[in-house]
Amino acid sequence: MENHRIRLELPNMCHVESMYEAFEESREVLGRFMPWPHVVSSLDDIAENMQQAITNREKFEGELRYTLICKETERVLGVLGLTILDKTVPSFEIGYWLRNSAVGKGYMTEAVKLVEHYAFETLNANRIQICMADKNLKSRAIAERCGYNHEATLLNARRLPNGELGNTLIYCKLPA
Repeated sequence: MENHRIRLELPNMCHVESMYEAFEESREVLGRFMPWPHVVSSLDDIAENMQQAITNREKFEGELRYTLICKETERVLGVLGLTILDKTVPSFEIGYWLRNSAVGKGYMTEAVKLVEHYAFETLNANRIQICMADKNLKSRAIAERCGYNHEATLLNARRLPNGELGNTLIYCKLPA
């Protein structure tokens, strides 16, 4: 999947080093809202995670991951995941992270729209949701720019990495 600025590539071991570089650039910010940045400690962890993403894609289970690439520079900008919630509906959840130096340039908004189009048109999705910590204002802004509707706020539904309880926002979009 691609547009004039970005390309979404399937998981590939050739991206492990550049993925690790993007992750390290963004570890501190990502770690404010998500637990996994605190357990990834090496290039080997990224490689193991990439291999799992390849396996998930082959089996069409769990998270279907994409590597976000800038077409102009060929630089890895981040990751999008389309998690299968229920194959019988079908319903999915989009998750994403972006390297710090790419934030605020519209890349993730464009990427979410590409993945959303694929989910609705190819996978016949009847529901796509995006969930985030209520304090993650940038993630929330992406969901809103992409036309997702705030469906629910789950109070005290997550433990933030700093140990505090946090609320989870659920945004949803249905096919047109």
